[in-house]
Amino acid sequence: MKKQIVIAVTALNAIDSPGPGVAVIRAIRDCKDFDVKIIGLSYEALEPGLYMHDLVDRTYQIPYPSGGTDSLYARLMYIHEQEKLDLIIPNFDAELYNFIKLRDKLKELGIRTFLPELNQFEARDKMKLFEFGQKHGFLVPEDKILHELRELKKMEDDLEYPIVVKGKFYDAVIARSYDQAEKAFLKIMAKWGLPIIMQEFVKGTEINIAALGDGEGNAISIIPMRKLYITDKGKAWAGITLEDDKLVELARKFIETTKWRGGCELEVMLTDDGKPYIMEVNPRFPAWIYLTAGAGQNQPASLVKMAMGEKVEPFKTYEVGKIFIRYAWDLITDIKEFQLISGNGEL
Repeated sequence: MKKQIVIAVTALNAIDSPGPGVAVIRAIRDCKDFDVKIIGLSYEALEPGLYMHDLVDRTYQIPYPSGGTDSLYARLMYIHEQEKLDLIIPNFDAELYNFIKLRDKLKELGIRTFLPELNQFEARDKMKLFEFGQKHGFLVPEDKILHELRELKKMEDDLEYPIVVKGKFYDAVIARSYDQAEKAFLKIMAKWGLPIIMQEFVKGTEINIAALGDGEGNAISIIPMRKLYITDKGKAWAGITLEDDKLVELARKFIETTKWRGGCELEVMLTDDGKPYIMEVNPRFPAWIYLTAGAGQNQPASLVKMAMGEKVEPFKTYEVGKIFIRYAWDLITDIKEFQLISGNGEL
């Protein structure tokens, strides 16, 4: 009999701009090397993943990241008392800081994580990415960090339109004039707060690379993907795995340079003359991570194995030309379930 592993997973918002949680769970359940019980950790009562009972065995609401580490730890202690958690896989950028800070305290409870160190996490931050690129020899677009709206006019002397207006956690808008940049600035500020990042626009083909590092500088898995269909929010709704040694080497160098532990995603713009610019480094699995399982390198399952102390050898090959196509369907549930998660914080 295989020992059951109890794994808690966040980011169950399988909407038009989905979190990675549901895809991570699907990939883990595809692996036959272990028996798992999946505990969903949700922020909102209408996150679709928490009602997918074929994927998620039980769900608990947790406090928003803005609540800090104390409230999160107290809630996780309660959940651990009920479920005896073996592993937590957080999948939102905004929550990772709290989980990294709590890593040692969670370990004392017997709860494992497989997350980057705090200095690794901060080094690839959007606001430090250009500096990181210069230090380690990566191509990164120039940017300006704005802490108030009036700085926008001064910035025009340093960056030419079009520019990319980015929030500190999420959202990116291409602005082709001052009016568009101001509108994007105010919209993103209202949602994510300050500062706002103004990044040099680079023309090319959008490439995403899912990578998994072991924390010692070794890349366990690297899968490059080109977007085939992009939503109005810039999210990949379909994509295809690519064969490109230059992209694989770029991700390998990033893992080796940072000694990254866990999953990450490199958002790359490949220019017409073949230069790969790193636009962002997301410090967790992307929403399309299930494609890695379909292409023969199941990154979430490999992370579980490493977190549980197993030695995982780097993958050598993957299937090129594998396509994912995201789709939506109506999940029918009952008001009683909604009331349970809303009122009791458990389902």
